[in-house]
Amino acid sequence: MAPVRDPNTQSNYDAWRTRHTMADFAVDFAAKCLRGSVVIELESQTDRASTEIILDSSFVDVADITLNAAPSKWEVKDRTGPSGSPVHIAVPDGAGKGEVVKLGIQLATTDKCTALQWLSPAQTSNKKAPFMFSQCQAIHARSIFPCQDTPDVKSTYDFVIRSPHVVVASGVPLPEATEAAGDDKIYKFRQNVPIPSYLFALASGDIASAPIGRCSSVCTGPNELKASQWELEDDMDKFLDAAEKIVFPYRWGEYNVLVLPPSFPYGGMENPIFTFATPTIISGDRQNIDVIAHELAHSWSGNLVTNGSWEHFWLNEGWTVYLERRILASIHNNNAYFDFSAIIGWKHLEMSVEEFGADHEYTKLCINHKGIDPDDAFSSVPYEKGFHFIYSLDRLVGRENFDKFIPHYFAKWANKSLDSYEFKQTFLDFFSTPEYASLQGKLAEIDWEGRFYTPGLPPKPEFDTSLVDVCFQLAGKWKQKDFSPSSSDTSSWTGNQVLVFLNLVQNFEEPLTVEQSQSMGKVYGLADSKNVELKAAYYQIAMRAKDTSAYPGIVELLGEVGRMKFVRTLFRSLTKVDRDLAVKTFEKNRDFYHPICRALVEKDLGLAEAESS
Repeated sequence: MAPVRDPNTQSNYDAWRTRHTMADFAVDFAAKCLRGSVVIELESQTDRASTEIILDSSFVDVADITLNAAPSKWEVKDRTGPSGSPVHIAVPDGAGKGEVVKLGIQLATTDKCTALQWLSPAQTSNKKAPFMFSQCQAIHARSIFPCQDTPDVKSTYDFVIRSPHVVVASGVPLPEATEAAGDDKIYKFRQNVPIPSYLFALASGDIASAPIGRCSSVCTGPNELKASQWELEDDMDKFLDAAEKIVFPYRWGEYNVLVLPPSFPYGGMENPIFTFATPTIISGDRQNIDVIAHELAHSWSGNLVTNGSWEHFWLNEGWTVYLERRILASIHNNNAYFDFSAIIGWKHLEMSVEEFGADHEYTKLCINHKGIDPDDAFSSVPYEKGFHFIYSLDRLVGRENFDKFIPHYFAKWANKSLDSYEFKQTFLDFFSTPEYASLQGKLAEIDWEGRFYTPGLPPKPEFDTSLVDVCFQLAGKWKQKDFSPSSSDTSSWTGNQVLVFLNLVQNFEEPLTVEQSQSMGKVYGLADSKNVELKAAYYQIAMRAKDTSAYPGIVELLGEVGRMKFVRTLFRSLTKVDRDLAVKTFEKNRDFYHPICRALVEKDLGLAEAESS
């Protein structure tokens, strides 16, 4: 029996393991809640009789729980911070190892549910219908239904969802929706690959779809469908072919992309079958679809092979960033794209380390999560620092050898969860055979403990700068106060090259003058760009220059985009130059932001402390 290793769950998953979950919900847009039932099948893990099941919950209205279809004795205990309120269910006769019991739970979500966002018709693009979507990572599934809310437990799923509007979920769609009571239709999905609770996902609204690949469709609002299809259809199959060549064939059947309304807080969420994506990737220039390469890579790293707890989040994200960059290098047939993306990522890592402080716990690869909300530790650190550790192992053993390890690792841990030490052992075991005898000296030099627990920046590799040299050259010219820019300076560049240039200017020891800032925005078309990556990076430069003419544009963007990557960084910078404007802007858009984003920006602005004091 494995001990519980996840500090962010109160479930006793050492004694019981969820094997299958059936969710039967009605989407009530008027009351802004899901109501219905879940049936959870749990298998006893103990040789002795196990007489209690403990599940995670958070602000769920539990009406009744049955055990094997019979009445049961159950209790929702007091709330304990971000971990929520555990639900204790008695199993009077106990259950021996291997026995399966069924819990039937009648419930409704509440207005304190942190996993769901409800949008009025006015908050959608065509303003015709309301919209609902979920975001369960990291520990928000427990606010939809009681469950073993830990990535260390995986379950198959069936979804039966009633809604007056189109539904998508993290399963393969079953035959066409059937009529239900009133205006509702019944939508069914099945997930036969075991997934952790954080990958439980639902969305419902005015959703249309179009094909973008041999097993892929894009789903979004009718107004955005044509643009979204154009943005993605050129590269979807290329991404999939490249990923399968690096690892092994895709195991999930379909791979679809749901482009959500703008308040979605992340670039993408790797919900199986339906990646949930930010609309900021639809920029009309196919310059921001690297997000899809990243979310697709999660089909192996994270979804198939999963971190055992959020303390080891780098195993999900570091591997995924590595695979994403391998995919991009493959489709461009140029390894310089791997390093080009890594250079951009290094900038994000530097910003995170600077924000936390180089000695902060949250800048370690393995973070102590006891007593904290995993969302508080969220940053680019597990992504980029995790990538650099994986990449260092690639360089250590050589690309040819590492490419043999990749499919071995994902095959060995498929449908399972692991921690950093199990990864370490898997790596060392693979390279312990006589075939790799020449590598033993190098392997012995790996400082595993240092890599896992040293805060701050990791060792920086030498990057291939062939795609960024022109960016450095132009940035150097902007250090001269009398430099006269021309639109031709960047007209032939990719969006990512412009982004690298803007990141370099952000790092200038001496900020640009107001006049330089205004000239850059106008001549390079940054202030009017539809590419949010570029616009947000330019606004960082404008705020450092204290260019107040840019502030209205910043305020406007913060009311149009809910992706935390942009929202949090823009608010942090805006509050440094005009705190009153920052607070006023946040209050104006409070209801626009997803609950996760809203809570974190409140902490960033110091409003959460003020409200609780």
